[in-house]
Amino acid sequence: MHSAGLVLHPRRDSAAAVEAVLGWAGNRGIEILGIADEIVRLNCAAIGVTSEELGRRSDLLVSLGGDGTMLRAMRLADGQRAPVLGVNLGKLGFLAEVDVPDLPGALSAIDGQEFTVEPRLAVDAVLDGKRITAFNDIAVVRVPGDGSAVVAVRVGGQPFVSYSADAVIVATPTGSTAYSFSAGGPITSPSVEALLVTPAAPHSAYSRGVVLSVHDTVALEVLPTSGRLAVEVDGQVAGYVSPGDRLDLRGRPSAARVVRLGMTTFYQRARRKLRLTDSAEIPQDGDH
Repeated sequence: MHSAGLVLHPRRDSAAAVEAVLGWAGNRGIEILGIADEIVRLNCAAIGVTSEELGRRSDLLVSLGGDGTMLRAMRLADGQRAPVLGVNLGKLGFLAEVDVPDLPGALSAIDGQEFTVEPRLAVDAVLDGKRITAFNDIAVVRVPGDGSAVVAVRVGGQPFVSYSADAVIVATPTGSTAYSFSAGGPITSPSVEALLVTPAAPHSAYSRGVVLSVHDTVALEVLPTSGRLAVEVDGQVAGYVSPGDRLDLRGRPSAARVVRLGMTTFYQRARRKLRLTDSAEIPQDGDH
């Protein structure tokens, strides 16, 4: 490894993690990069670069924060060679791999090629002439006072199902434990290449979600009886669509790669983070 890039949480205290990275790198002559606007508030000794340069120049991106910071790091790594290591600075997330005390050991393992990567699917769309990319989900969401989201889902150019709901969510497997899960969608392993379409608070005859192949072309068509809808990309409003508009979406496999050191599995993280419990009818260990 010749260089590593830091991606910082906008508010959370990341000074201890930054010092751990700088201390580890200083003993090995490894260059540490950071987005200039972010590292200045820590008086950080990393080399300031632009967001575009960070992904291009880094051999590894180190995300210091939670899942939101990790998603931003994945967008910076999109299409670049650098995998992303998630470092947890607060409550347990799905994407983080290590806590701050374990960071030097994790960096040494990565430098020694003792790690694996999970390819992560992205979903792309074009909105107002600009490409938008999500690693969790793209959702069309009702604007309060403007009426429900009345949306037809077209697959392969053909009409498939229509929903009247508060929102229609198109999620990746990474996003299956986020908005889609809260709307009743299935938990999906990140190794699955699929898009999940889930209605939130549906009030239409068909209220189930669907799982589509990543090779399918998917379009959300805003029907005449719909209100104006916000387009949310990984939870952030990117623009709006109105009746008659159409949003074409396409899954893109291996858009980014997440570092795994074998400490936990996706299913262990999902069970702990979502506090999944077994049926009360199933005896627990030690019960008779």
